[in-house]
Amino acid sequence: MNKKLKLAELNRLSISEYAKSEKDPIIVILDNIRSLNNVGSIFRTCDAFAVEKLFLCGITAQPPHREIRKTAIGATESVNWEYAQTTNQAIESCKALGYDCYAIEQTKNSISLDKLVLKNKKIALILGNEVDGVSQDSIDICNGSIEVPQWGTKHSFNVSVTTGIVLWEIKKSTSLI
Repeated sequence: MNKKLKLAELNRLSISEYAKSEKDPIIVILDNIRSLNNVGSIFRTCDAFAVEKLFLCGITAQPPHREIRKTAIGATESVNWEYAQTTNQAIESCKALGYDCYAIEQTKNSISLDKLVLKNKKIALILGNEVDGVSQDSIDICNGSIEVPQWGTKHSFNVSVTTGIVLWEIKKSTSLI
């Protein structure tokens, strides 16, 4: 029988154990995300994929906030995060630490996620506003852009869904899992 596990049977790390655990050299940068539910969901996804850090930039809401807490379900306590006034400040900070920075955006020269080959395992991913995407001035200072392949009539995923897709594929392709 394929019995569903109870929470106690999942053997999850405590917040203090998680804080001490090794993280992957991946930084997620949120470029002016409007929805607090998206912010909370991305916190939760960053926790699940053990990313090193999450930058909240511009108008992106910061914890503590009830609406973020609803979808983060405690991940605001486990994920290392920082606020940056501008997305470009966060990108420059990551570059100074040796990270390659990629906008997750559809651009003229974007690399399809399924064809992405990373030379540097230290990577920062910039995810954009729900309406406008990643700002052009941030795209301009990135090492490149990555596009998630799509086959339907819409030309975008929700930003929190995109975060999960991209982190999963990067962890798979870089053998970080």
